[in-house]
Amino acid sequence: MSQLDFRHHFLIAMPAMADSSFAKTLVYICEHNEQGALGIIVNRPTNLTLSELFEQTKIPMGEFESSSMPVYFGGPVQTDRGFVLHKPVGQWQSTLAINDNLGLTTSRDILLAVGAGLEPKNLLLTLGYSGWAQGQLEHELTQNAWLTVPASEHILFELPSEERLLAAMALLGVDYASLSEYAGHA
Repeated sequence: MSQLDFRHHFLIAMPAMADSSFAKTLVYICEHNEQGALGIIVNRPTNLTLSELFEQTKIPMGEFESSSMPVYFGGPVQTDRGFVLHKPVGQWQSTLAINDNLGLTTSRDILLAVGAGLEPKNLLLTLGYSGWAQGQLEHELTQNAWLTVPASEHILFELPSEERLLAAMALLGVDYASLSEYAGHA
């Protein structure tokens, strides 16, 4: 059996999701291979804004429209560390290229560029990430914990966070309210 690759896919938490970290979340999968999977929650903003984070980390920030952008809770792993999902990929010190358009960067140089008003213009910053060990995501999928759908950059960067989950469901042609809390196997 070939390895499924859910990189650049959304995971949509099913209504019965018991883990409060993931209830009603939309997760963007950045990496998926034989070692496991890594993603970030893209619809759970925190009370922290980009300008407040920059102030706390002593990174200079010029005046631009993204300064009031929320910082997101990306997941329960390494919540003290920032992860920047961005377009274009660019040349940063520590970037995971997801595809030709998108990257996930953890190095400070991208924040310095953002603070200076440079690229990347399309970004989503999270504290923490979501991780799955080898075979764990596949197991959760067989247990109907998640629905999957190929991701949309429009949903990631152009929609407000509160619309992202429903928009991802619409890609599947499913209304979130119509999902049962109890999924069965035929």
